Amino acid sequence: MPDPGGERQVIHGRDAELAVVERLLLDARANRGAALVVRGHAGIGKTVLLTAARRYATEAGMVVLTTNGAEAESALPFAGLHQLLTPVLDNLRALTPHLQRTLRGAFGQQDTRPDLFTVGLAVLELLGDRAAGTPLLILAEDAHWLDPETLNVLVFVARRLTIEPIAAVMAVRAQYPHVLVGTGIGQVHLGELGEAAARRVLHDAAPQLPAGLRERILTEAAGNPLALVELPRCIRPGAPDDLPGLLPLNERLESAFADRFAQLPPATRAVVAAFSADTSCAVPVLLTAARTLTGHDVAIDTVQPAIEAGLLQVQAQRLRFRHPLVRSAVYRSVDAFSRLTIHAVLAEAFAGDPDRRAWHHSAATLGPDEAVSAELEAAAGRALERGALGVTVADLDRASELTGDPVRRSSLLLRAAEIAAQLHDRSVAAHLVAKADPAQGDAADRGRLALVSDIVEPGDVRDTGRIDVLCDLAVAAHGAGDPELAATLCWRAASRCWWASLPSAFGGRVTAVLDKLSLAASDPRFLAIVAHAQPDVLGADVLRQLPTLVPDRTDIDGMCFLGGAALVLGDFVTASSFMGTAAAGYRSQGRAALLARSLSSTGFIRLWLGRWPAVRADLDEAEALAEETGDHFWVAAARAGQALHEAMCGNSGAAFQLADDVLASPLVAGVRFAVEAAQHARGVAANAAGRHDEALDILTPVFDPVDARFHLDMSGWALPDLADAAVRSGRRDDIRDVVARVAERAARFPSPMLHRCLAYATAVLAPDDAAGPAFDRALAMDLGAWPVHRARLDLAYGVWLRRRKRILESRMPLRAARDGFDALGAAAWGRLAREELRAAGEESAGRTLPSREQLTAQELQTAMLAAAGLSNREIGQRLFVSHRTVSSHLYRIYPKLGITGRAQLPGVLDALRPAPG
Repeated sequence: MPDPGGERQVIHGRDAELAVVERLLLDARANRGAALVVRGHAGIGKTVLLTAARRYATEAGMVVLTTNGAEAESALPFAGLHQLLTPVLDNLRALTPHLQRTLRGAFGQQDTRPDLFTVGLAVLELLGDRAAGTPLLILAEDAHWLDPETLNVLVFVARRLTIEPIAAVMAVRAQYPHVLVGTGIGQVHLGELGEAAARRVLHDAAPQLPAGLRERILTEAAGNPLALVELPRCIRPGAPDDLPGLLPLNERLESAFADRFAQLPPATRAVVAAFSADTSCAVPVLLTAARTLTGHDVAIDTVQPAIEAGLLQVQAQRLRFRHPLVRSAVYRSVDAFSRLTIHAVLAEAFAGDPDRRAWHHSAATLGPDEAVSAELEAAAGRALERGALGVTVADLDRASELTGDPVRRSSLLLRAAEIAAQLHDRSVAAHLVAKADPAQGDAADRGRLALVSDIVEPGDVRDTGRIDVLCDLAVAAHGAGDPELAATLCWRAASRCWWASLPSAFGGRVTAVLDKLSLAASDPRFLAIVAHAQPDVLGADVLRQLPTLVPDRTDIDGMCFLGGAALVLGDFVTASSFMGTAAAGYRSQGRAALLARSLSSTGFIRLWLGRWPAVRADLDEAEALAEETGDHFWVAAARAGQALHEAMCGNSGAAFQLADDVLASPLVAGVRFAVEAAQHARGVAANAAGRHDEALDILTPVFDPVDARFHLDMSGWALPDLADAAVRSGRRDDIRDVVARVAERAARFPSPMLHRCLAYATAVLAPDDAAGPAFDRALAMDLGAWPVHRARLDLAYGVWLRRRKRILESRMPLRAARDGFDALGAAAWGRLAREELRAAGEESAGRTLPSREQLTAQELQTAMLAAAGLSNREIGQRLFVSHRTVSSHLYRIYPKLGITGRAQLPGVLDALRPAPG
């Protein structure tokens, strides 16, 4: 079969890299898809490796889809993605209507604001459906110049290719070290060729070269294949030492390409110059620009001399530069006036494409130009509607450079910074904030600046001065007629109070400002701010109000605020309902970062409500989504929840490792709720391992108000574990003051979680002759939704009865405890229950690991959704995976659960289903 890239090229010195590519394609054809990033300096051979991949794929019968990054298109939303998918867009009708609308919205063909994760899922489904017939290879050259949204979608797809017949190879220049790093995608670094390979490349390129020049070129090229091919062309006949001066290699090559460009006929130079300004231009547009530059008509055949000179080539029916250095060499060698003229002509040529027109107008502008600045601002608005936040930031930044109005300039920069902060791109946001002049803005602009700064550089959350600033700006924003910004600033101040567990007086400053904002007392934001700012003072009022609410469950952000309020006040049953609704809403909207945060919270809540299979699924997904969206603090928060789960399951080693990783992270410094959760996990793990003195020493600081691990609300939730450690280590007296302080707080604060924890601790710490009434009071509480507390109380009560020689009575609560812990998967507590039963004269078989606990987190989610009646495509949309991945999960799930089909799932998983909400 003929080589699609032209004459087959012999590739020297890249055997190992070629073997990696061949293996990648072989695996893809066996439904083991994967992606690869090829990284290296300009001219090092990335293009040659991608060309070889194309050739291998074509010879193997694979379909090849390509996209090429171009600087001119990096500011156009989803431009690279559209280029990649154009050959398969006829298959769009195979997608669900929702995914069709999402993809059309991304391409500006439908009035829909898509989210990046749903666009990624639509692309994954589209490519997967196409690959089901014929395996696919995706090639992305110069990926560092792709628009941010295309790059993010490619990463989303690449991370999910494991069972798809799809391979992807993406090339990135070494001078962009942060592009496609930390994505989990395999990396190949192309280095310089060894001496033997370099000599073979040079011999193939210039076999007649004199020996002296050959050695000099080998030295100058330093193993760079492009230099080995191009430097011999710089030698003029009769002048064997005629090489460019001692410039850096890339500059030397660009100089060589520029010389070659200068020798072209004028009309050809005009076409090539226009093409260097926008490599996505169609040939007729290039000819129009060339006509303006030359003053006369330019025919299509004028391109041929540039092809013969090795500057341009035709590949896959597209005109392209033979190498990116050729494009930059040409663009730099065009004089400034001609460059401005080219961009002005191209802007008019794209009258029907307002985004591309705006970009070219900005490139054709010298100095401030309000009209062009407004054009870019409008383009930013369109990009925002299409979910292209990265392009929005770039357009607003450029618009700020072209306005002469300092107030408008600051406003544009702050809007851009706010969006960059949403993308978790703290460095870009900080750069934009640094360029803004707060003195030029109004109260709203100053508030927005503080808001972005609080996200980008939160500093120490214990900094009470920051709370004062946020509160003052909230009042100013409200006075300036921006109540939404005022409420958001007030919320940021309140959340700092709870995160750092600050004394109530600081929260009082926040609630005093809240009273000025005219929010209704039933507004979810009002309740969340009150609960976070002053839980000790106003929490009881909020707890009384929460059960009476009839909230709007379509207000997803509102449900998250209500869930957060219930969570911090210890009403986990209500929190589970509200947070579950919020998580489902964020999932359906594709708001992955907010979904990660809400899943981290629901996982923690469900841990105490006994829904442990769902806990594992929630926390694992929260960690994965937070990692994928770059929200690294919530990665640590999810791991703190995982640590506590592992500890309660009895996996002490895993719990310590997770907790220690969290505590070592600089991201949690001062964030006492995360620090307390990790320290609590360590104490539970030490208890589970039988090291009760160590557990007491670990947990005691959690209750010390001056210790950095103390948290006013969450410390009370660790009281049962502190009590267990004190009883089993024989050190009850060590914690009497702690219990007294908790009791004093509980007397004025009706937190359901706190009261259940206190009731347990009071019962197990009571003297033997006084414990009976304490156990009666604890067991009389409503524990129907609290199986963890119920099983622990049953165990403690059974132990007390047995030690009081009430053997027969002890067996019933001990059996209940054993069964409760077995249902949860709490192995360490389950062992204790069995030991106590044995001491009570009753043998108990060891716990058999249920098949469901052999499922991975995503398999478990898949099984539960399938049991609820969702189709594979619906499950895929919920979990942001393809329906083929869902099918693969089910194929592995059935034998693990000992069933043969989908219809049997509801019965097997009945115990795993979470309660409504």
